[in-house]
Amino acid sequence: MLTTLENTSLALWVGESLWAYPSLLACHIVGLAIVAGIFSMRDLKLLGFFPTLDIAAFRHLLRLALLGFAINAISGFLLFSSQASYLATSIPFLSKLVCIAVGMSTALVLQSRLSFQLASGLESTSVDRATQLLAALSLSVWVGAIIAGRLIAYIF
Repeated sequence: MLTTLENTSLALWVGESLWAYPSLLACHIVGLAIVAGIFSMRDLKLLGFFPTLDIAAFRHLLRLALLGFAINAISGFLLFSSQASYLATSIPFLSKLVCIAVGMSTALVLQSRLSFQLASGLESTSVDRATQLLAALSLSVWVGAIIAGRLIAYIF
């Protein structure tokens, strides 16, 4: 199945074109900057950094973060298609996927908690311990995804 994917015209174009792979990689980095940037700033705010920043600002950034995730998913799949059989056995790649799954799940849970807190009229400056632990987990897995992504090029 992976070999079939690698031999599609789209995957061959990605792998053989002078501009396709670098362009997709650039898109992937932009998507990553959007997703990891928004969620990391939100997580740092929840952990007590940036006291003057209003947490309500992050409520409206979810759509932008999801757009960044969509950019990453599309560009990531296209990049994967050109090396599918290699990446399917790559520990850093598989670790990256786990980190992304945990990161997105945590992001949605945190977003739900923030929306509930803001809708309930609770002070946006008070953050409970469970939310702080989720924020620490979220921040850790996004850093882990970035590190694992970079290690794909160096570790099999």
